[in-house]
Amino acid sequence: MFDRFKLKFSPRSIARYPLLLRLLIFISVLFSVWLPIVVLCLWLVDDSNTLSIVAMSLLALEFLALVKFWGQVVYQQPHIFQSYGLAVTYQNGLDLVEGLATGLSSLWALFLMQGWLGWLSWQDFPSRFPVVLLEGLLVALGVGLAEEVAFRGWLLDELQRDYSPKTSLWGSGVVYAGLHFLKPTAEALRTLPQFPGLVLLGLALVWAKRSRSGRLGLSIGLHAGLVWGYYLIQVGELVKYSDQVPEWMTGIDQNPLVGGMGLMFLGAIAFWMRCDRKPLFT
Repeated sequence: MFDRFKLKFSPRSIARYPLLLRLLIFISVLFSVWLPIVVLCLWLVDDSNTLSIVAMSLLALEFLALVKFWGQVVYQQPHIFQSYGLAVTYQNGLDLVEGLATGLSSLWALFLMQGWLGWLSWQDFPSRFPVVLLEGLLVALGVGLAEEVAFRGWLLDELQRDYSPKTSLWGSGVVYAGLHFLKPTAEALRTLPQFPGLVLLGLALVWAKRSRSGRLGLSIGLHAGLVWGYYLIQVGELVKYSDQVPEWMTGIDQNPLVGGMGLMFLGAIAFWMRCDRKPLFT
């Protein structure tokens, strides 16, 4: 196998390696640097929540730095993030706003529908809701940016270097969903119904990017809008489920996007993103 591909362990030759080997090298470098730092943090940080935040923040920063290095050295692309569609432009900003509005309104429409059907009841807004609103927006933008650069940026780009657009689309969606199941077997089996919804969301986010000529603004905004809406509902404690219907319909662990009704809404979002359409804001 190694003779067949004539592997030479130099940075520039990595671009000619098969996809799985490129991914293995990238991930190995990423974790070989990150894990020793996490071990050090285990000695220095006692609080588990703080440790989790620090560890994931360091992982995100290291990932961005490695992607920059990867683009410059492996592919000779000094502006790799721009090739992923991440650029500070007026149109990308408008796409981001449109995505936020679409994601947030879609999720709230889902909850309003469930309320109308009697599956849940709305609670009073807490006095701290303005804080939750801002806090949720910051968290959502962080999650949306990080995951879109990783999955609809780096991973999709690597797939497209070796495979057709259709194969890359489905490969990206399945990997995105699969990585959410890196958990104990019993828990993975319990939450298995989440898998189709995550695949569908992954497809929708790729279609969102492709509908904007490769810009990531709409994908980031759509992802962040969904996270923001869910954060407001959950952290703000705005709804209470009536348990009139099974959990698989309303969503496992009260996650609306992985229930029967949520799949319908995700399907509508995916169809909307799949359609070749013009931006709402220009």
